[in-house]
Amino acid sequence: MQQYNSDKEAIDAFAGKYKALRQEIAKIIVGQDHVIEKILISIFCNGHSLLVGVPGLAKTLMVHTIADILDLSFNRIQFTPDLMPSDIIGSEILDENREFRFTRGPIFANIVLADEINRTPPKTQSALLEAMQERSVTIAGHRHKLDLPFFVLATQNPIEQEGTYPLPEAQLDRFMFNVYLDYPTYDEEVQVVKNTTTDVDVSLSKVIDGREILAFQHLIRRIPIADNVLEYAVALAGKTRPMNGSSQDIINNYVSWGAGPRASQYLVLGAKCHAAIHGKYSPDIEDVQAVALPVLRHRVFKNYKAEAEGISIEKIVEAIY
Repeated sequence: MQQYNSDKEAIDAFAGKYKALRQEIAKIIVGQDHVIEKILISIFCNGHSLLVGVPGLAKTLMVHTIADILDLSFNRIQFTPDLMPSDIIGSEILDENREFRFTRGPIFANIVLADEINRTPPKTQSALLEAMQERSVTIAGHRHKLDLPFFVLATQNPIEQEGTYPLPEAQLDRFMFNVYLDYPTYDEEVQVVKNTTTDVDVSLSKVIDGREILAFQHLIRRIPIADNVLEYAVALAGKTRPMNGSSQDIINNYVSWGAGPRASQYLVLGAKCHAAIHGKYSPDIEDVQAVALPVLRHRVFKNYKAEAEGISIEKIVEAIY
């Protein structure tokens, strides 16, 4: 782990590492720049991300590629209606010596891809809660710490909603970002087809390791932020709450409840990281706005009037900043 003489020097190095990460990811993933940016920001802020998109947009490949370049262990969990909590976190078994031994589940990895997380019942979804928040799991009264760094990147399919179990609000709030994946452009899709229909093996370089990620996570928190920018972030989260005195008519008319204090925290952390990856030593209001939509999208809940009039969460959130 390289030592830096100052945080300014460390931020410069961090921006360089981020640029190298993007170049390596581009060898495999074509386009989806804003998605990759948000995933990496959440990782360097020690957060989790929820990826929402139709099938075939390379969500799994994207997460696997990022794990390879970051030199982190990776496990994929396919969520199904019959999945049990022990299938995720592990269980105790009786060994040949008639002693109970804990067998670790797939949650014990640096990056866990929770594929189609809304396909499994709430009992199994809740098995992720402690892991996501506390970075540990408890089995038979014993607490087992997860390997650090630890990130959950979950995916959801927005099309097939029959037979699904929407994530409860408490678990949605554990995700730093809710990121939407859209279809590639024509030129991007042409490039995807060229890359995936030839017999070419692309080799990826390890750009950064777990120890450096942990160090950069602490660096992000040390980045100074002006009071007016921090206050803007807190006020922005407050504006999503109906009838609180500062909320606009679109919030009062179309929102049942808004974002909590965790949104303010993630707006500030996300703004700090967004500033750092672009070579700035302190975030400004534009950095807060750059991360506002994925932070607030899953923390602002529409009412029936918004549903009836076809008002989207994106339109509501974008109207307040």
